[in-house]
Amino acid sequence: MRSDAGRLWASRERPFPVAAEEAGACRTVDGDDLRELCQAIARQESIAEIEIPEPDTPPNPGKAGGLAATA
Repeated sequence: MRSDAGRLWASRERPFPVAAEEAGACRTVDGDDLRELCQAIARQESIAEIEIPEPDTPPNPGKAGGLAATA
């Protein structure tokens, strides 16, 4: 979307998790041109990615620390 002042705006449809917002991730960003807007979006997604840890993967039963039945 372009404002009356000619700036481009983008707003993320889904909110960031609270931790990402507390770290500074903003849903709505602006830029003078498409390149600047894309950079602003990428910065916000990077902030969120750093603040939101990857979900734990399920343990592998064949490796130490995994759940495995023993006889």
